[in-house]
Amino acid sequence: MLTFVSKLYSLYFTDFDFDDDLLDGIESMGYDKATPVQEQVIPHILEGRDVIAAAQTGTGKTAAFLLPIIQRLLSEPHYENEINALIIVPTRELAIQISQTLEGLSYYTSISSIAVYGGNDGALFASEKKALTMGADIVICTPGRLISHLKMGYIKFAGLRYLVLDEADRMLDMGFYDDIMKIISALPKERQNLFFSATMPPQMRKLANNILVNPVEINIAISRPPEQITQGAFLVFEQQKPQLVQHILRSKEFGSVVVFCSSKQSVKQLTSELKKQGFSVEQIHSDLQQQEREQVLLNFKSRKTKILTATDIISRGIDIEDIDLVINYDVPHDGEDYVHRIGRTARAASKGTAYTLIAEKEQRRFAQIEKLLGKEVEKLKVPEALGPVPEPAVFQSKPQGKKRKKGYRPKNRS
Repeated sequence: MLTFVSKLYSLYFTDFDFDDDLLDGIESMGYDKATPVQEQVIPHILEGRDVIAAAQTGTGKTAAFLLPIIQRLLSEPHYENEINALIIVPTRELAIQISQTLEGLSYYTSISSIAVYGGNDGALFASEKKALTMGADIVICTPGRLISHLKMGYIKFAGLRYLVLDEADRMLDMGFYDDIMKIISALPKERQNLFFSATMPPQMRKLANNILVNPVEINIAISRPPEQITQGAFLVFEQQKPQLVQHILRSKEFGSVVVFCSSKQSVKQLTSELKKQGFSVEQIHSDLQQQEREQVLLNFKSRKTKILTATDIISRGIDIEDIDLVINYDVPHDGEDYVHRIGRTARAASKGTAYTLIAEKEQRRFAQIEKLLGKEVEKLKVPEALGPVPEPAVFQSKPQGKKRKKGYRPKNRS
């Protein structure tokens, strides 16, 4: 297994010898230079190699696999009226986003595609069935929805040549391992496999070893927030968090703000309180219908809504530009979640700010995140009007050669 580590790159998309119609689509999307993941991944996909790539959100992974697949479909013989490429993603939002990017890149070509991501609309299921039966060059899908269609027996994968798993680690976290294996068992054995992931946990390695053939492994970056993000944290009591969020939002004129909460209930409560205070805010979580979620994201992207409260449903993979501020209303479960959350700001070369509100019982978890970051996040002063705040906790390092006392280990995730 070959491994490549990121460097500084400066290739233009015209250097890849892409089809002219594809280059027109690339230009219309405003793309110019390739990002490191694109420069390293695209040649291997064009050569037909299996690839497993680890890269942070916002590094250009989507175009890294879409562009070479489109190019090969344009330049090489493939089956008509068949599914030629299958892209599996963890969430509906990511399926829609990739579908929109694909539509832009392939606008001047004859490439056909469909996003299959579920919902309760019977007409949508019928249209998906029709497209899957007649065939499409590229299908973007969520695992559960594709399984529903597979059970009906009308999907034909005989012509499939490309399989992409995007945000593969997230799919495993969400319990889709069995669904993914069931889908893969229905695919031709002769195909090109492309895995994209932010992290490489053991289960991910196991899946890759079972499916990929002599893959090229590409590691673009370790999980660290971009340097242009200004990070800060506030130590508060849980009941002080709503007032502190309001204080932060009023302290400066922010363009777009995302507030991440660890539960749907927290999202709902905080949204209600912010609306009562006159803030332009909407919420997004899994209780909303798909159409509602799409509208909320559209309102936020178009700046109709200024503040978005959300669960981790949008922390990975969703491309929202120009977010000025990310607030972690709750401390994320681990360092990877923290990096993905605050990575919503400071995309590309822009700057951004990320604040985390740390309740008394969340101090140990945040200390573990700081250990992953390799540095301490600056603790900021809480406004006196909010009252007294907790005392900072001090955590002892594990004594050399001695066992930790009972009860020292962090609690498991709830």
